[in-house]
Amino acid sequence: MFLPLLLSSAGTVYAQEPLLFGIHPFMIEGQLHERFDPLATYLSQKIGQPIKVVVTRDYEEQIDKMGKDKFDLAYMGPAPYIKMADRYGKKSILGRFETNGKATFRGVIFVSKDSPVRSLADLRGKRFAFGDTNSTMSHLVPLYQLRKAGVPIDTLGTHAFLGRHQNVALGVLSGDFDAGAMREDIFLHYEKRGLRMLARTPEFSDHLIVASGKLPEKTVQALRKALSDLKNDNSGRAILTGVKEGATGIVAGQDNDYDSMREIVRQLEKIGIK
Repeated sequence: MFLPLLLSSAGTVYAQEPLLFGIHPFMIEGQLHERFDPLATYLSQKIGQPIKVVVTRDYEEQIDKMGKDKFDLAYMGPAPYIKMADRYGKKSILGRFETNGKATFRGVIFVSKDSPVRSLADLRGKRFAFGDTNSTMSHLVPLYQLRKAGVPIDTLGTHAFLGRHQNVALGVLSGDFDAGAMREDIFLHYEKRGLRMLARTPEFSDHLIVASGKLPEKTVQALRKALSDLKNDNSGRAILTGVKEGATGIVAGQDNDYDSMREIVRQLEKIGIK
């Protein structure tokens, strides 16, 4: 079988099987390759081993494959990371994303700009669009926030899971749904097309990159350093902002950075939301 050759930053040519870099489908596959392929190429050059981006069918597939070490590394949302760690055990965290100097992010619950809905309480009886069932900011956190506002899911008129964040935006823009939820950075791309923010979620520790337990410690350390070094030059910063608008670095992270999200996951599990 042909093994790809790679020229490392040290000038050495390698012939190895590629490491698999698992990405959950929060956007369409082509857009995700545009965002993550440059990062994979950069990391390949730094560690001297090819890396291949693999976009999963859904969030659950990413959780399962990363948990079973079928991926060598993965870019994960906080809630999927917690679910993966609970089921299969913790993995090494290579870093978490920092945006505008903060390693946190938040979500938005939104309506169309002309909607009469003015508060979360007004969503009783309305049609609500969620993303993937395992999505941090297009399902789990907004569901928790709605419940705290006195709008448990069974008081909505209808609800549906549309998969990708863009589908949620388009569902509300088309009038098929009265409201939806997504990551704030993605919402901002669609806001000018006719959406209005109804509420923000609290801030939580941002998306992270984790490593398989099968990776040699030397490779884990090399990946961690390469990710940390991205912010040190213009080409690295361009890779960062290509993955996430406003990204300013990938910083050290540890499991307890996700304890506040873990508590939300636990609370939802108590009411049967897995």
